[in-house]
Amino acid sequence: MDILKCQQTYFISLQGYTPQTKLMKKLLFSSIFILLIISCSNNDDTSSDDDTVMEEEEMDVIDNEPEEPEDEVTLSFIPCENGMAGEYPCGGYDLLGRISLQEFGSSSGNDIWGWIDATTGKEYALMGLNDGTAFIDITDTENLIYLGKLPTTTSSSSWRDVKIYQDYAYIVAEASNHGVQVFDLKKLRNVVSPPEVFSSDFIYDGIGSAHNIVINEETGFAYPVGTNRNDQFNGGVHFLSLQNPGAPIAAGGWGNNGYTHDAQVISYIGPDSEHNGAEIFVGANENEVVIVDISQKDAPVTLSTLSYSFLGYTHQGWFTEDQRYFILGDETDEINSGFNSRTLIFDMTDLDNPVLHDTYLGTTSAIDHNGYVVGDAFFLANYTAGLRVLDISNIDGKAITEKGFFDTFPASNNTQFDGVWSVYPFFESGKILISDMNRGFFVVKKSE
Repeated sequence: MDILKCQQTYFISLQGYTPQTKLMKKLLFSSIFILLIISCSNNDDTSSDDDTVMEEEEMDVIDNEPEEPEDEVTLSFIPCENGMAGEYPCGGYDLLGRISLQEFGSSSGNDIWGWIDATTGKEYALMGLNDGTAFIDITDTENLIYLGKLPTTTSSSSWRDVKIYQDYAYIVAEASNHGVQVFDLKKLRNVVSPPEVFSSDFIYDGIGSAHNIVINEETGFAYPVGTNRNDQFNGGVHFLSLQNPGAPIAAGGWGNNGYTHDAQVISYIGPDSEHNGAEIFVGANENEVVIVDISQKDAPVTLSTLSYSFLGYTHQGWFTEDQRYFILGDETDEINSGFNSRTLIFDMTDLDNPVLHDTYLGTTSAIDHNGYVVGDAFFLANYTAGLRVLDISNIDGKAITEKGFFDTFPASNNTQFDGVWSVYPFFESGKILISDMNRGFFVVKKSE
């Protein structure tokens, strides 16, 4: 175990400890930490090649008291009235339903995605958990149905990601030898006695662990990122052909700029006519954003890289629908620099020379995580501040404002790694899925 992994073990082992005063806590934690570093240093030659270097997001703020366990399991519709939906602070968004981690039989949540069955019209949520992936029928929000769980391939992991192509889910995790789980979503039509324990229909084993997976539905390719830093693409991106959706095959990769934490891949129709029709990969590569033309899978071309001031950890971003602007989140700039939630907007009119267009500072000091664009709205997973919805209708004029929120972590808006991990805002019904690391699964919708 290397020093960084040993430090991670230290933080995890102390999550349940709650001394009575902050002073006692700091003194005790400091003493244990020094002894642990000495111990780890003496055993630093046993690290595995499969270990991923610890990211900033793995470390919680030590002074935070862990949230008390909750007794409730499920909730249904609660309107947002006078700034509250039951115990949850809100602004313009109602709670439609909720399932707690206890019902899933899991200890933490992570990513989330959604699927509509084109044959039945039913809506489903796919939520990543520490020990697998939960499938939830959300068609009737007064009667959410937890259909079952697909267990992790190997070991548990705090990092799991899922995306969908046609009627298949593709799931990766930061677990050794996990690979890409392929799951036929049509099986959800025939669940008789929920919750079931599902099994994978195929496992692509050309990679071990991965932090994320990206899919371009227009081209039929999947892109696992954040793989082993010592693999053939340096932890960058692997290309997988989904020509046969049930059995992906390798089609190359790219890693000239090292480890890719997250990415978006688009078929480009934006304002830069020079690159019209190209397949463009925009990667969040820890300390920079990389823009690569991956149209030719055997010969990717780097178009540009970009940086910015007060850089902490370049985490994730999403294009506006006209593909002119790329909205980026840095996961540790709030911790390192002390300002409120910061969202960076880059003008991508020239893909070979993108420039910073604007910076938006949120209403709290919470850390920003994943964000997605639907029309003139940016839906941001803002950890302890919950879901925040930004009005980007006047993004050209640099006038971005918050127009709604739903806070699933009412204890605080502190700068810490708790609360909302991700959101899924793409259902035509207007339902928004929220995954909360501590409190489980939520469905919300804009108040009428």
